[in-house]
Amino acid sequence: MKIYLIQLCAFVAGMFFLNSCSKDFLEVTPKGTALEANYYKNAQEAYNGLVAAYDPLGTECGATYSSKIGALNSASDDCYAGGGSSSDVPAWQAWNDFSVDPSVGIQADFWSRNFTGVYRANLLLSKLGGVPMDTALKARFIAESKFLRAYFYFDLVRLFKNVPLFIQVLAPGELFSATQAKPEDVWAQIEKDLNEAIPDLPLTISADENGRVTKLAATALLGKVILFQNNESRMQEAADLFEQVNTSPNYELLPNFGDIFSAGNKFNKESIFEIVHTSKQLAGWGAWPNFDGDVYVQMVGPRAYTGPTYVAGWGFNPIILDLVNLMKNDPRYPYTIANIDSLKQKGLATYEAGYQNTGYFIQKFAPLKINYSTIGGDPVLNYPNDVIEIRLADTYLMEAEALVRAGGNISKAQTYLDKVRARVGLPSVPATLENIYKERRLELATEGHRFFDLVRTGQAATALAFKHFTAGKNEILPIPLTELANTKLVQNPGY
Repeated sequence: MKIYLIQLCAFVAGMFFLNSCSKDFLEVTPKGTALEANYYKNAQEAYNGLVAAYDPLGTECGATYSSKIGALNSASDDCYAGGGSSSDVPAWQAWNDFSVDPSVGIQADFWSRNFTGVYRANLLLSKLGGVPMDTALKARFIAESKFLRAYFYFDLVRLFKNVPLFIQVLAPGELFSATQAKPEDVWAQIEKDLNEAIPDLPLTISADENGRVTKLAATALLGKVILFQNNESRMQEAADLFEQVNTSPNYELLPNFGDIFSAGNKFNKESIFEIVHTSKQLAGWGAWPNFDGDVYVQMVGPRAYTGPTYVAGWGFNPIILDLVNLMKNDPRYPYTIANIDSLKQKGLATYEAGYQNTGYFIQKFAPLKINYSTIGGDPVLNYPNDVIEIRLADTYLMEAEALVRAGGNISKAQTYLDKVRARVGLPSVPATLENIYKERRLELATEGHRFFDLVRTGQAATALAFKHFTAGKNEILPIPLTELANTKLVQNPGY
């Protein structure tokens, strides 16, 4: 727990210099530094603490490039790790071929990101009671903090399964004696936090608060948390939660699929929970690892590219040909996959084939010339592309799945599956689990959902066999080696 402990003990108000996850409410100008013990004296300081709790959502870099989507894509059957060579970002390469071990892999960055978020949420919750401020505003801050704690623990329990459960700030000495909680207790705490948060979250927010959580975003996450636990007796419960979201006038499917991912179309009607990036920081490499821009955009572009539309990138996450072939006749193909080889063959572009190159690259997060900022800093660090963590087509398909698994309203499940397909001009197919899972892959390809979907549906061992996935082991990551030294944490099975 050394990394985690250092982060917990080193808290100062200067933490607000860290990369923010919103171009609006999360851009807080620091006013010097102050010890944590002297902080949280008023509503503004509580607000700054809330900003800090949101901050880890947008983490793109840590000890390595720790983009959540990039690492998850590397572990899936959507993409390879790619890059310049087999040693380029070893953490991604290790998860790509499931050679990950306690000392090599993405686990240290994921552990740090999420426990930093948990700590900051816990710290704010411990302080808010004594802050003189409007009662309703305080209730909202508490609700947001509980949502964030639930969000971070949702990632932790899915990634590691066996993690310590912290719901209050501990003294440094107590951290070394902490043990892992039962996974079912962690899941229960996540649900408790979300259920307590929902009543005090706003149904809608103003544009200048974009990036903050709403009541229906928390409701969608709660439905997802229940779905992921695979308790068939609770599937109707999950479906009912998704129904609240899916019938809300706040959301609708965009007519043009490609518009969902436009950097100029942030917080569109399909977005339920969005993690924000901005080019306003004008970051240079000296800001490592605290970048506000979406560095993943730079990572997935073709190496040494010259030609139309795109900017040269670093060649990560080339698309696996099985996904290319699955999508070739799907209307979502050109908005999901960039066929750079075809541009090269037509003499319109050149690029350097990187490691595991297939000629096909991610389009949803592609480094487009129109998003390339030259107003200051290093442009490769300042792409403004947001990440939509939960969107309406996702909740449509999760409700359809939950209804089928519950043996419930199959006609409603059919309606939601049909809506997703009709948006892109595809005909109806029966609402079976097989068809719903296939639709999730087509609709959400390269958005970071596929690995978790394969694990929770029991398909990972078969789908990822070509990447050397080992059943009973690779469903989760190892506990980082540095977190085991002088603590009571126990390594996950198989590692």
